Amino acid sequence: MNEHTLRVYQGGCLCSAVRYEVEGQPLVVAHCHCESCQRGSGAGHSTGAMFPADKFKLSGPIAEYKYKSNNGNEVTRFFCPACGSPVFGRNSGAKDYVTVTLGTIDNSNEFEPQVVVFARNQKLWDVIEGNLPTFDAQPDWKPKEDE
Repeated sequence: MNEHTLRVYQGGCLCSAVRYEVEGQPLVVAHCHCESCQRGSGAGHSTGAMFPADKFKLSGPIAEYKYKSNNGNEVTRFFCPACGSPVFGRNSGAKDYVTVTLGTIDNSNEFEPQVVVFARNQKLWDVIEGNLPTFDAQPDWKPKEDE
């Protein structure tokens, strides 16, 4: 195992009632402009980092909201029941992974977004760097298991 595999990130919600730790490097860091992310974040997009679920440890009370995505996957958004901060999400299309809301990581400065998804929904007032690979919808890919 290399030193990156052992890296542990900590984070939590606005009121600190919910805390978490996640180990390793994310599989992908993405900006998402889907309508659900816009409504869930209250902004033009959300930014998330995807990690293996078995490397994610949560403490504190958590609430959840489930819905079906346009492609039929069940999406679960987990948030603090006290302050409402969106903390992480799960998608039945990538059941062994969690996507941590990047703004909840205590020190997220070392993360760099790698891709933009659902660009077809991007608002004119929500400008993101133009040099990232960009997809009109969710690309048809699954996370690869560690080799």
